[in-house]
Amino acid sequence: MKISTRYADGKLAIFLNGELDHHSARQAMETIAEAIDGSLPRQVLLDMSGLSFMDSSGIAVILKADRRLKETGGRLFIDCPQSQPLKVLEAAGIVRVVEVISKREVTT
Repeated sequence: MKISTRYADGKLAIFLNGELDHHSARQAMETIAEAIDGSLPRQVLLDMSGLSFMDSSGIAVILKADRRLKETGGRLFIDCPQSQPLKVLEAAGIVRVVEVISKREVTT
């Protein structure tokens, strides 16, 4: 898993690429927490367009980031999840907690 960030004007974009599973979740949590604590953004956009797979460990990563942002007065958004991660988000009910601002169209 590769994570990159971009910060501008109180907004932090976090780009997830690869697979977010139990092997990569701990490092993802640490990297995201450091990015949030380092910039104290008002908004965080979790860009999942490059995330090809996510299991329930990814849910914990998202909930931890959301909780940290709420503690500092910020807000988390999820952007462009691919179909498999989106199914996990929907099944876990995360879409009722964290706003998904753009969904990829699935083409067959």
